[in-house]
Amino acid sequence: MKKIILSLITLFLAITMNAQPTRTIFITGGDFSTPFIKYVIGLTHKPNPRICFIPTASADNPNNIIHWYETCADLPMRPYVLRTFINSRPDQSTFEETIMSMDAIIVGGGSTLNMMAIWKAQGIDTVLRKAYEKGIVMAGGSAGSLCWFTGGITDSRPKQLTLVDCLGFIPTSHCPHYHSEPGRKPLYQEEVLIGHLRAGYACDDRAGILFQDEKLTKSVAADPDSHTYFVSVADGKIKEEQLPIEPLP
Repeated sequence: MKKIILSLITLFLAITMNAQPTRTIFITGGDFSTPFIKYVIGLTHKPNPRICFIPTASADNPNNIIHWYETCADLPMRPYVLRTFINSRPDQSTFEETIMSMDAIIVGGGSTLNMMAIWKAQGIDTVLRKAYEKGIVMAGGSAGSLCWFTGGITDSRPKQLTLVDCLGFIPTSHCPHYHSEPGRKPLYQEEVLIGHLRAGYACDDRAGILFQDEKLTKSVAADPDSHTYFVSVADGKIKEEQLPIEPLP
């Protein structure tokens, strides 16, 4: 009997050690407010998780960093910031050391195009992929949501909205601010229709989508007027499907 129990324990430990971590991304259409941060805390399944805010898209705007720490002050988490506009010092951690020590990453809004360029120049894109595969929760709103997809619409260039290529962790396109910013929805639908963008997901500002292992798990919203959508092409026409939504817990 003891041999059977020991065998079962050994088998369980072997399965547990070889189990692949769940790859998790949670995105919102707009700014990442307190209810969404609380949701990310829950996704880590840890009592006091280390969560790092990456404000590259806003050029490490100090007001955004201060707001991050103020917002997190009363939450059951340990807040950090990864600055990319830096001067070298011997006592600094590398970008990889910081990112890989976290339980979750939240990327802020701003210029998606500039953020992508800086991340690639610094090798942060590669480190984020490594963290994602490890099971560290990835999250963000606005530019911080768009970055995880193959691409979408950006306001990072002069005069007009244009296309931007992103990390491609989720193999679809994406459109944040779907109804809140004029011009985004019609241009996104046009680019999907003519094939410049893949079919993909759109979010209103106060709605979010949880992906696990690159598949949609659920949609959530902070109010009943916010929604998420899947935009594709059917019979040569745009098909906009409003997704089932749950209120934030």
